Amino acid sequence: MQRRTFLTGTAAGAFVAALPLSGPAHANTVGDTSAHHPGRRTLDVGSLDELQKAIDTATPGTRIVVADGEYTVPSAKPLSVRGRHGSRSEPVTIAARSRGGVVLHGEHSFVFDDSSSITVSGFSFRQSTTLEIPANCSHIRLSRNDFRLADIEGLHWVMVRGDDTEIDHNHFHGKTTLGIYLGIEGAGSEAMAQRVHVHRNHFSDHTFAGANGGEPIRLGVSGRALTSAHAVVEYNLFERADGDPEAISVKSSDNIIRHNTIRNSLGGIVLRHGNGTLVDGNYLIGGKEGLRIYGNDHVVVNNYLAGLSGRAMVIGSGTARDHVPGESSSDRRGNDAPDRVLIAHNTLLGNAGTLSGESHRPHEPRDVTIADNLLVGDAGDLVEMANMVRFTWQGNILFGAAGDGDIPAGGFQRADPRLVRGADGVYRLSRTSRAIGAATLRQPPVTHDIDGDPRGRLRDVGADEYATRAPRRRPLTPADVGPHAR
Repeated sequence: MQRRTFLTGTAAGAFVAALPLSGPAHANTVGDTSAHHPGRRTLDVGSLDELQKAIDTATPGTRIVVADGEYTVPSAKPLSVRGRHGSRSEPVTIAARSRGGVVLHGEHSFVFDDSSSITVSGFSFRQSTTLEIPANCSHIRLSRNDFRLADIEGLHWVMVRGDDTEIDHNHFHGKTTLGIYLGIEGAGSEAMAQRVHVHRNHFSDHTFAGANGGEPIRLGVSGRALTSAHAVVEYNLFERADGDPEAISVKSSDNIIRHNTIRNSLGGIVLRHGNGTLVDGNYLIGGKEGLRIYGNDHVVVNNYLAGLSGRAMVIGSGTARDHVPGESSSDRRGNDAPDRVLIAHNTLLGNAGTLSGESHRPHEPRDVTIADNLLVGDAGDLVEMANMVRFTWQGNILFGAAGDGDIPAGGFQRADPRLVRGADGVYRLSRTSRAIGAATLRQPPVTHDIDGDPRGRLRDVGADEYATRAPRRRPLTPADVGPHAR
């Protein structure tokens, strides 16, 4: 694995090392398990009664294929997946004949209970209640589905509480009211589902106009902030995610948020509660909010934030120095001041606000390292930090008509990075850039840049490492995600 040097000795680092770079090997074969095992049982069904009977008799490796059509699931008779157990190598698969070809109407669709290793693939969900993965289930996979549930005030569309759930290649779209697309929580009031993997999904067109409560992804809630979830949210595309200032809202600990693209959206990435999260290689382009940080021991590297009408990166302040076990629910909802955060190798380009802090809460951020970032802008000041204690600034490059702000004199140089706009709209280093080989951080937790290019020994400032080869990774487009992506 090329990424085994990340965050050595931390829970997040151990999980990064155990994961492949671009998701599971089976990510492009959703619902096709029987294709590799022609001897396993396939059941073709054409009614809800036949589907329920097939589910009730399913064993490891069973593949149930539902004929295309529109089905209304009776309120008193949801599709029950109870006591069904596939295996890791032979899941039970319930698939639509064609992707999106089976449309499920009604109050419920599938109701899971005490089940494991179940894959549900290719359905169009139009139900009027939340699709739940309860805590007594594990290894449930929702793949290549279309989610456009009833547009009901306060309705959360998918709620995950079971360990090792996988949410991949789905499209969530078309909500105008209060409620989230995807929530990840756990049993009771403090637990978190473990090792949830969210990848290659398309989250679009959430237009709730309220100030809070329309997140595409909410990873935890306040009461679960100190619980490690070890979730990975990667390679997802967010477009017109306008239901909340937080497109990815992290309210738990020890997670990985990497290689996502947020475009033309109100929402950004917010480490709202919790500690020890890695934010690596994300694109936030042409929207409003960028990346906002609270809590301790986060690592924020290789991110590209460009053309945002709001603040690109905010190092927050706290109503509390630290959240602690046993505090009241009201105290837990407050902001935790950032401590021991590393912010390195990011590019912030052409935003209304570049790097800023907060002064309206009593506890300032402490022991934050800001190194080898590229800050370019023409408006205001590039750094507006307010209160801070024991900050380390080094190797940053600033450029543009914007003022320096309150960055210490020894923590940066003024230099033209000589950026060149690529066909994908991303500005990267040219061969004469002063950013090449100028990085200063010793033993940085990065081995590759945002494009997937190796960093090498002499590293460049910013998210991009100069290379002549085509990038391995670019900002995601709708063709890269959702039910019909490869």
